[in-house]
Amino acid sequence: MGRLFGTDGVRGLANRELTADIVVRLCQSAALVLTKGRHAQELKAEGRRPMAVMARDPRVSGEFLGAAVAAGLASSGIDVFDAGVVPTPAAAYLVREGGFDFGVMVSASHNPAPDNGIKFFSFGGTKLPDEVEDRIEAMMHEPPLAPTGGDVGRIQRFADAEDRYLLHLLKTVDRDLAGLHVVLDCAHGAASAIAPRAFTDAGATVTVIGDEPDGLNINDGYGSTHLEKLQEKVVELGADFGIAHDGDADRALAVDHAGRIIDGDRIMAILALSMKDEGTLAGDTLVTTVMSNMGLRKAMTEHNITVLETAVGDRYVLEELERSGARLGGEQSGHVILTDHSTTGDGILTGLQLAREVLKTGRSLAELADQIEIFPQVLRNVPGVDRSALESNDAVAAAISRASEELGDSGRVMVRSSGTEALIRVMVEASDQVTAERIADEVADLISAELALP
Repeated sequence: MGRLFGTDGVRGLANRELTADIVVRLCQSAALVLTKGRHAQELKAEGRRPMAVMARDPRVSGEFLGAAVAAGLASSGIDVFDAGVVPTPAAAYLVREGGFDFGVMVSASHNPAPDNGIKFFSFGGTKLPDEVEDRIEAMMHEPPLAPTGGDVGRIQRFADAEDRYLLHLLKTVDRDLAGLHVVLDCAHGAASAIAPRAFTDAGATVTVIGDEPDGLNINDGYGSTHLEKLQEKVVELGADFGIAHDGDADRALAVDHAGRIIDGDRIMAILALSMKDEGTLAGDTLVTTVMSNMGLRKAMTEHNITVLETAVGDRYVLEELERSGARLGGEQSGHVILTDHSTTGDGILTGLQLAREVLKTGRSLAELADQIEIFPQVLRNVPGVDRSALESNDAVAAAISRASEELGDSGRVMVRSSGTEALIRVMVEASDQVTAERIADEVADLISAELALP
C-alpha cells in the first residue's frame, strides 16, 4: 500500500477510498500525534482539553465525513469547534487567531464532487510537514486514546467563524474598492457565501456566478479549473476583471477585462513587483514551485528579485517561506501565500490584493499582467498508468532526455506523478506553442504506452 497522504492531505473517492471508518481512525491518530510533547505539557498546565477547529466545503459527502472527523476527535478527548462550510484558509486562520491546538478541513479542493479529502493544520494554522503526516499514518495501527466520562471531547458550533474570517480579510485592504466592477466565480464551493461579502464590503461592485452549491455541483463547469463562463461574463458585462476560486477557495486565478487568463505566475509577479516597490518584499525574494513558468523567473531577475524553488505543493512553499524569511510565494495554479496575512494559500485574499493593486496603480489588470512575458507552456495529464514505475522506465527517461536536449536553454520538460490524482503530469515549455505541444504529446503518448496498467 502506498503513502496515505498526498501533496495536500488525504484524498480519494468518498465512501470507497475515503470512508467514515478511515476518517475516524485518521483523526484519532492525529489526536495522538498533534497533542504530544511540549504542547501536551502546556495543555496540562492550563488544565484544559485540546481544542480543534473543524470545517468543510459544501460537497455532500462532507456531511458524513465531517461527522466522522468530529467523532474521531471527540472520542479522543478533543473539544471540537465546528465552523461549518468555510474556505480552507478560513480554517487555517481560525486555528491561528483563536489559539486552537490544531484544525481539520474536509475538502478535496478542485476535485469533482464524488471525491473528498482531509487536511490538517497544526498549532499556528500551518499545514503539516511530511514527517508529521508519516507519524499520523503510522499511529493508525496503534490503540487510540479512549477517555471516558467527563474526559471525552465536546462538539459545539463555531457560530461566528465566518464573521471572524471576513473581518480579517477586510483588514488586509487599505483602500476603498469603489469604482471597480469584479466578477466572482465561486465554483459552487466554499467561497459562495463569503467572497461576495468580502468584495462588496470592501466597496467593489460585484457580479457573482457559481454561487449556488447543492452538494453535488462543486467545481462542475465553474471555478478555477473551468474559466470559460467567467471569461464570457467579464467580457459581456464590461467588468474590470474576474476572479475564480476552486472548491475550497485556497486558490485564485484571474481574468482581465478582455477575457485573458491571468494565472498564478502572473499574479505573483504583480504582487512581487508591488511589494518590492513598497519595500515590503522581504529579502527581495519570491518563493515558487518547479512548475512556475520560465517567464516568471526571467521577469523577476530583470527586477533584481531572487526566486527560490520548491517541490509542488503550497505547504512546501510555506516551509521555504519560513526558512528563508520571505513573505510572498505560491504556485502557478493560483495558491498564493502572503505570510503577513495568511499561513496558507488564500484565494479571496489574493483577489482583494489584486484589486488593491489595480486601484493603487491606476492601471488595468491586463497592463499589470503584461509586466511578465509567459513562455508557451503545455500540460498533459496521463491517466491509467503505473505511477510507481515512472522513475525506473528507461524508455521514458530516454524520451525526456531527448526532449530536454532539443529544447536546450529555450525551454524545459518536467514529468511528475500527481500528488492529488491518479495520473502522471507532463509539462513542456518552449519558445513557441507548436513545439511545446508536439513534445508534450510525444512524451505523454510514450508514457501512456510504456506504463499502461494491465
